[in-house]
Amino acid sequence: MHSFAPDASDPSLKATRREWIGLAVIALPCMVYSMDLTVLNLAIPSLTAELRPSASQLLWIIDIYGFMVAGFLMIMGGLGDRIGRRKVLLLGAAAFGVMSIVAAFSKSAQTLILARAALGVAGATLAPSTLSLITNMFRNPQERTFAVSMWISAFSAGAIIGPLVGGALIQSFGWASVFIAGVPVMVLLLILGPTLLPEYRDRKAGRLDLASALLSLAAVLSFIYGLKRAAESGFGADSVVPMAAGVALAALLLRRQARLEDPLIDLALFRSRSLNMALCINILGVFFMFGSFILLAQYYQLVAGLTPLDAGLWSTPSAVIFTVGSFATPALARRIKPVSLLAGGLIVAGAGFIGLALASGFYGVLLSSLLLAGFTPVIALTTEIIVTSAPPERAGAASALSETANELGGALGIGVLGSLVTLIYRAKMAGVVVGLPPDVARVAGATLGGAADAVKLLSAEQAERTLSAARDAFCAGFQATAVLGALGLFGAALATKIALKEARSAQVAGADEKTSSAAA
Repeated sequence: MHSFAPDASDPSLKATRREWIGLAVIALPCMVYSMDLTVLNLAIPSLTAELRPSASQLLWIIDIYGFMVAGFLMIMGGLGDRIGRRKVLLLGAAAFGVMSIVAAFSKSAQTLILARAALGVAGATLAPSTLSLITNMFRNPQERTFAVSMWISAFSAGAIIGPLVGGALIQSFGWASVFIAGVPVMVLLLILGPTLLPEYRDRKAGRLDLASALLSLAAVLSFIYGLKRAAESGFGADSVVPMAAGVALAALLLRRQARLEDPLIDLALFRSRSLNMALCINILGVFFMFGSFILLAQYYQLVAGLTPLDAGLWSTPSAVIFTVGSFATPALARRIKPVSLLAGGLIVAGAGFIGLALASGFYGVLLSSLLLAGFTPVIALTTEIIVTSAPPERAGAASALSETANELGGALGIGVLGSLVTLIYRAKMAGVVVGLPPDVARVAGATLGGAADAVKLLSAEQAERTLSAARDAFCAGFQATAVLGALGLFGAALATKIALKEARSAQVAGADEKTSSAAA
């Protein structure tokens, strides 16, 4: 069987004005999604001071959204294939707006965690619906590459707008206002979407398997719950058992997918070596990137002492570079081989992590963080590889698989790296808080945000000494994660080059076999 790539010059494949306007509408929820994530990073110090969450609750507030998105992406992608991708997108936008209001009026850490979890379920409809719509709207390969890059640029634009708008909102109206900011955008999408976005569905799609979706969610949450318990109180039955249960549930999920006629996760997609490589690179890279962004936001405010608005301003350069890189990726992909571009982006981002590990001051951290934008072409290229590996009727499932890799990698990065920083912080603060009042010792020994608030009850000299030690402990954990990030991304770059060499060898072997067959 022979396969042929679409002819980029075929006029029938060219997108019309409606598709390009639709792309602009699709960008709206992507911007809100990114804003919601980056703004929350800036809100952590003020949120911690008001709601007083424990270290574990704070991590759940940050990353329960990502875990719920990751757990429901596949089911929302499959649902879009069955009932219509535009319909799922608009339903998700409505639910996202409502739950944003609920999160804004949360009065306790537990309520905010539940609201963030519901936001994650609603947010799971946004990314696969928008990406699969793009796959169907843009059939021309060059236009599709450009459209995917613009889709990623929308996330970057949200990352730029988020810190600026969010910093000003937090400083003027408090942390709750950041959740309200996305509501008008969702209302606009609900008004324009039915008119400008086409509807796509797979009329031959089978039954949606809810049991598989619940299994995937239970596996992820069980493993991370055990990991967080280990960070708080060490490895024991209450941490090892949930982690083992998560692994067992993941194994059951894979076995179930192999038996189903219409699985939630189409294992046939994993027969593609390029898709597997793209998924692994995506998960690993996003794992370290998301974890580092959360820590950077805390560093700017709790170590460097910046206000939320100033922290947002200083976060803008890296977001701008990320956006410029998104626009430049299609041009770079025409001049540089994709795998070489992937490896180069990983190496640049890895150099940024080395800088973070060695930086000794604010400007060193700032300059090093700019190099993390080297991951921009990696996201664009791996996303397109994953999405285009599936036939058009499975675009929703492939888009969901791509976004699952992003969300799962990001949520795991926040959970694992956040737990590692918490573990190092607690170990270094154990001796510092001895002799302090019990309430102060408990809060200051748990998180840096807690220490910054708790030391207000101490004398000036004691407060300065405790806060200085807390900042040093946080930085020690931050540097440890940066070292891991450098090693992980350099390893991924090497694996990418090895995969390229193997792919070339396979192509040569295939060409030789075809030549021999033709001669025979």
